[in-house]
Amino acid sequence: MSVLSDKWIRKMALEHQMISPFEDKQIRGNKISFGLSSFGYDARVSDEFKIFTDVNSETIDPKNFKPTNFVTKKTSECIIPPNSFVLASTKEYWKIPKDILVICLGKSTYARCGIIVNVTPLEPGWEGHVTLEFSNTTPLPAKIYANEGVAQFIFLKGNESPEVSYSDRKGKYMKQGPEATLPKL
Repeated sequence: MSVLSDKWIRKMALEHQMISPFEDKQIRGNKISFGLSSFGYDARVSDEFKIFTDVNSETIDPKNFKPTNFVTKKTSECIIPPNSFVLASTKEYWKIPKDILVICLGKSTYARCGIIVNVTPLEPGWEGHVTLEFSNTTPLPAKIYANEGVAQFIFLKGNESPEVSYSDRKGKYMKQGPEATLPKL
């Protein structure tokens, strides 16, 4: 298994629409960087956030998840309450080839502020907007900036295509929309 370079990522994004929209280089300036890097792609977070709340004092149940567990806000800056959690999605839409597995790691800019980004692997054949999970591990409110970089996606090429891909088995999170997707059974 090998980690794939910027040359491979660029080719797949431009010729096969693997990442859309696609930034051919790192965009910085006064933003948290996003776009193509040496061995990965720094994705952006969209501007819609699902912020968990205890207003209704409900239990979080992955088998019976209730939308009343959070409030949805469309904003350029999301404040995550102390020791709390937010869902959002990538601005980019992804089409993962059938011989590729993608893993995601949070950006150091956020990690150094106590904000942890979690994403499960993007399986071979999966496509959609990626749902991102943000945890604020600090006792203080923390800020996430919409349309800026939040996590790096790293592409791993398998020694061969799997017998059954995510798309072949019609996985439950296939073709997620631009809004964060809630837990499903």
